Amino acid sequence: MPRVDNEDFYLTAVSQHGETAEGLHWNSVESQEVRFRVLRSFLPDDLSGLTLVDAGCGFGDFYLYLDRLGERPGRYIGIDALAHMVETARARTGCEIRVLDVLSDTLPAADYYLCSGAMNTLTRGETQRFIQHCYEASVSAFVFNLLKGWNNSSIYNFYLPRDIARLGQEMGADCRLHEGYLAGDFTAAFFKTPVEAE
Repeated sequence: MPRVDNEDFYLTAVSQHGETAEGLHWNSVESQEVRFRVLRSFLPDDLSGLTLVDAGCGFGDFYLYLDRLGERPGRYIGIDALAHMVETARARTGCEIRVLDVLSDTLPAADYYLCSGAMNTLTRGETQRFIQHCYEASVSAFVFNLLKGWNNSSIYNFYLPRDIARLGQEMGADCRLHEGYLAGDFTAAFFKTPVEAE
């Protein structure tokens, strides 16, 4: 059973806060962009020749963040399961944004996959499937953030970094973690080994 009805969870917030960071259940634009900065730190310096897929792209805010930095990828593909998010992201970014469910649909291949916040209401099994699918569809790495803590919430999905490191090991990934940038949050990058990436 899912923890929450994702469509209701997000559309209720959007109706209250509009198409903002708060409408995506972030505390603020500032905390959202702290997470973006950490995600960006795991990607190559030059994105111009790369395809980047933003899994659970919401309103396309990560692309807009990169655009403001002058660091647009060669190709950006946003995917989200909610049609309203996809329509808004298309209008805001002018990019290729697809309605896809990461848990069940075939994903496009890309150099890098990233995800900011889209796993925060998934179950344990769904989280592991989400990570596996994005990792398999990436050539180089999947970079993502999760809420840090004990998994005792009926709504939110908390993980301990050591559990994610163990999952990465089981998947044969080179797992790198970043903590300490925000309370209750951490970022992981699952890199393919050089042999897998060839």
